[in-house]
Amino acid sequence: MLKEKAGEIAGKIWNTLNGTEGMTAKQLKKATKLVDKDLFLGLGWLLREDKLSVTEKEGELFIKLI
Repeated sequence: MLKEKAGEIAGKIWNTLNGTEGMTAKQLKKATKLVDKDLFLGLGWLLREDKLSVTEKEGELFIKLI
């Protein structure tokens, strides 16, 4: 059940980032309306699949699609 949920969340994150130059974790959380644990669950899924690039800019995580 949790694996299905992670996949759905990852899809929501991917769709939100698609067509953008990337977002901070804070912007992504606001745009997707996800709580922290779900946001990071989806980000982990996408990172594992090498779909994301995550860097730190000015103390914040910056996330973009690869």
